[in-house]
Amino acid sequence: MTEHPLPTVPTVPTEAEWDKAVAAIEGHREVVLACHVSPDGDALGSMLALALVLRRRGVRVLPSFSEPFEVPESLAALPGVGLLVAPSELPASPSLLVTFDTGSADRLGSLAGLVDTAAEVLVVDHHASNTRYGSLQLVDRTAAATAVLVEELARRLGEPLDQDTAACLYAGLLTDTGSFRFAATTAETHLLAARLLRTGFRHDLLARQLLDSHPVGWLAMVGAALSRARLEPAAAGGLGLVWTETRVAELAAAGLGADQAESVIDLVRTAAEAEAVRAFGLSEDQRKRLMVWERG
Repeated sequence: MTEHPLPTVPTVPTEAEWDKAVAAIEGHREVVLACHVSPDGDALGSMLALALVLRRRGVRVLPSFSEPFEVPESLAALPGVGLLVAPSELPASPSLLVTFDTGSADRLGSLAGLVDTAAEVLVVDHHASNTRYGSLQLVDRTAAATAVLVEELARRLGEPLDQDTAACLYAGLLTDTGSFRFAATTAETHLLAARLLRTGFRHDLLARQLLDSHPVGWLAMVGAALSRARLEPAAAGGLGLVWTETRVAELAAAGLGADQAESVIDLVRTAAEAEAVRAFGLSEDQRKRLMVWERG
């Protein structure tokens, strides 16, 4: 039996993939946009950025995400939030579905079925684990954020950056690079940030809303979670593991949403004695998306 090698998956989108993506968008006057459940800054920011670009072109845009259909407080001030459409209001069979920052269809939650019913599905993502679902892909495993691809897509559509679009893209860039500290941050990442900043939006106010603004109850929740932090020196092949847990009851007592627990891991990972961090708690989806970190 002749063995055939598996096809090589490109690290970055090919020119042919970019051309097909642009042609697909230019060929539709209504586009459904979707990002993963419990969206973070990159997922929601990238989706809203393209929504603003397409609306400027006269396209009817329907951006949404699965239940719970609640925008995290830290992202509520992003431009374009008012364009969001409840999942129940989306067409059952879109002519074009564009997904953002979503490595597999199941991460769309209740909207996953649209991947099967849509005539075309364009996937815009930067995760190495992307399953290559959909009919069209713009997947760049080297990109620091999905926002990087959306900015390139807007450029290829011939659309200039305005302040609102730039603010949404900057939200994705800032959050997914850990304020430009993560290993995926490159010189090109900073050049993109510079292009966004040149539009003149208030990046200082945006950064404060995204990263440094919490209800006072957050302080007690974080204090309790940090008090439970434990170090396992022999874990992770001897590199060390530090872990803690968050508790739903503590969030409820402080009147906090689940998104407020995400910042716990940013504090726990500062432990110098461990190369890996894990936090436990909340729903299964919360555990999947935020509670594991390793130094790169």
